[in-house]
Amino acid sequence: MPEHELAFIDGVRGPALDDDLMRFPTSSLLRVWELIRAADPVGGGPRAIAAADRGRLHVWDYLVTAGPTLASGFADAGEYLSVICDPTARISVVEDGPRLTVGHDNLHTGTEVDGTINEYALGLVLRRARDAKGDGLRPVRVDFAHAAPQRHDHLGEVFGTGNIHFGQSGNRLTFLDPESEPAARPFDPELQRVMRMYARSILDSARPVPDWRESFRTAIGEALADSHGRGTSLEEVAHRLAMSPRTLQRRLAEYDTTWREELEAVRFDRATRLLRDTRLSLQSIAGRLGYTDHRTLRRAFQRWTGQTPDAFRRAA
Repeated sequence: MPEHELAFIDGVRGPALDDDLMRFPTSSLLRVWELIRAADPVGGGPRAIAAADRGRLHVWDYLVTAGPTLASGFADAGEYLSVICDPTARISVVEDGPRLTVGHDNLHTGTEVDGTINEYALGLVLRRARDAKGDGLRPVRVDFAHAAPQRHDHLGEVFGTGNIHFGQSGNRLTFLDPESEPAARPFDPELQRVMRMYARSILDSARPVPDWRESFRTAIGEALADSHGRGTSLEEVAHRLAMSPRTLQRRLAEYDTTWREELEAVRFDRATRLLRDTRLSLQSIAGRLGYTDHRTLRRAFQRWTGQTPDAFRRAA
């Protein structure tokens, strides 16, 4: 996947990736899948499955394996599915005697990327089922909603069966008597309760990931705070965002702005907040904004507001 393309997707780089409470825009997730498919049109979904070790999707992974039965685990996984994906996605669980069918309905883009997402989604369902019941568990039938791709022989190895059908009414895995397989670990009702409670707390506390411009301005502010009056540069902020200066310039152009305009916007915002909310001296505030002395701050503040920092502070 082209690294420079990731820099143009909100939220997929930086500390947000390690924050369980961050909710990523669906547009960002779809763009990642487009890049995965572009990099590997045939094997993109299976390669993503191979990277989905238990725990990579945090609490959701453990919901499946914490239930007393596979059906119960996937029922919990369906109830709390939005901790990992778009709220419109659904998991369905249907038991018919010894037969268990687990369905996964995703967003439909109407493009070929649907196939990559569907293959990954059902592959993930199978990996989590095997986490609960062992690697010997195999579906007796696999259904995909998307049309058959030109090449799909590799999916037989991924799913452990050649009974794979395309153009169906939904994406489904069907298992025959999965409870005949021994559980990978004893059922612990307290663990199930804790997993459900934690998943609910994540949904209740979730917040949207900052958009790119907000993240960029935060990076400028952090660089200024660390500069001890030296100021900062486009190159330094680009490094903090894990992108090249050239990529950052392209991103700024997309937002119809410039490095100088964004730097000034951050300085103005921080200057007004520090003047209003603290009793720091002008020299101290100047240093936090990357200015060498308070006289530079005075000139900049008068340019921004038409008044001196002292007059602004008195009025505030």
